[in-house]
Amino acid sequence: MQVAMVLSFLPLKFIVRVVSGRRSLLLAMCLGLLFSQGCAMLQRPPASTETTAQPETAKPPIKQTPAEQRKLPQTGEASWYGAQHQGKRTASGEIFDQGLFTAAHRTLPFGSKIKVTNLANGKSVEVKINDRGPFAEDRIIDLSQAAAKALEMLQSGKTTVRLELSSD
Repeated sequence: MQVAMVLSFLPLKFIVRVVSGRRSLLLAMCLGLLFSQGCAMLQRPPASTETTAQPETAKPPIKQTPAEQRKLPQTGEASWYGAQHQGKRTASGEIFDQGLFTAAHRTLPFGSKIKVTNLANGKSVEVKINDRGPFAEDRIIDLSQAAAKALEMLQSGKTTVRLELSSD
């Protein structure tokens, strides 16, 4: 290994001997090398895809509705879940509380506020999406026990509902 190190320094020693008589040339070469390495380290900004640069103007952000929420309203079967999941973590990371008006939906964004209407009796409730599901093919939403109670569907276990984006 030491032999390889000695051999790698041989060209450098030769250059130093040749140039040692000319200190100004050695200094110029060192500065040139240092300068060229410094320039190589600079990063260029990414090329713009626009042909004309337009000045940025302060515009208020536009609140866009996610694609899944644009698919509302939906009509289908709802079911509910409660005690078996009490205190467990939901897909959003929240702790499930069967006493809150929450729900599980396959694709709606977490935190979405959804109005759920029981089409059998006209009762409706607003729930927050905080979990994923239902895992039964024929259902579109799983409601917490509190939401199911408000919709008067505890006894039947499932009912036909309409999902709409809440007005809040």
